[in-house]
Amino acid sequence: MTHRHLARGERIVIATHNAGKLREVAALLAPYGIETVSAGELGLPEPEETEESFLGNAAIKARAAARAAGLPALADDSGFSVAALAGAPGVRTADWAMQPDGSRDYGDAMRKVMEAAQEFEDRTAWFSCALALAWPDGHEEGFEGRAMGHWVWPPRGTHGFGYDPMFVPDGGAATFGEMDPAEKHRISHRAAAFALLSAACLLGTTG
Repeated sequence: MTHRHLARGERIVIATHNAGKLREVAALLAPYGIETVSAGELGLPEPEETEESFLGNAAIKARAAARAAGLPALADDSGFSVAALAGAPGVRTADWAMQPDGSRDYGDAMRKVMEAAQEFEDRTAWFSCALALAWPDGHEEGFEGRAMGHWVWPPRGTHGFGYDPMFVPDGGAATFGEMDPAEKHRISHRAAAFALLSAACLLGTTG
């Protein structure tokens, strides 16, 4: 497959309405001189995520944003998985946080995970991230990364977002919620996926 490169100074849409994801993705792109605008800032609707894989759902969001904005678009679909729950919440990560009024409460979501998994000895967990990069002409690129670790209770830390306060990555003692954001960015599932994207589509744009 021939990869397509983003040029330094090029403007792309980050296809998210999630402020936490936007901050992390924009921080990863900053060293490459890529200008970013979010789907939320452009007032783009959130497409329905109907796929059963992270990459499939990321592609849905990237395609929709690229077509609507007429710009390259980068979408992230990520989630938290617990081995004892057969990989759940997984692609339904956000659904576990959904409240009757349509808002999302990740404190409640983390409690649901703990209650479902606490009877099992295996506390293995992981975060997955898929990044899809789409152009208005239909060209697409896709990349996936993981961060392995285990879940803990009670949640610890106020950094990050989502399930970060209940996840400790392999080799560490602090949760993603306790880590300095720069340290999390260095070892996260999003960083792993972004390293693949960077090698394929951003190589040579630094400096």
